[in-house]
Amino acid sequence: MTQVLFVGVGGFLGSVARYLLVGLLQPSTGVSFPVGTLAVNVLGCVAIGGISELLETQPALTPETQAFLVIGLLGGFTTFSAFGNETLNLFRQGSMLAVANVVANVVLAIGGVWVGRSIAHLFT
Repeated sequence: MTQVLFVGVGGFLGSVARYLLVGLLQPSTGVSFPVGTLAVNVLGCVAIGGISELLETQPALTPETQAFLVIGLLGGFTTFSAFGNETLNLFRQGSMLAVANVVANVVLAIGGVWVGRSIAHLFT
């Protein structure tokens, strides 16, 4: 039951952080391309890559802390559900930005996991 609470608190914080970051980034771009969601996805992937690498090589965190960080905080922060919805909306509008959105999110997110793991590996 304790882990559930940690996941819930982390999810709340991650969702609020996502809301604030997207709200800050998206209006500043002036374009319909979902830059805020892309930024959140890439940042979340870099973070989960780094945390995962550290947990695999130096598992010093409690299961509750791991659940808080990975499932809660980052699960609430990353936005692949929003990504799917925004991409579908772009397709429905007949915009080729939908394809660019898919490619950018997939390539940069997977690259972000690699970058996060690489950075974390430097410290292990």
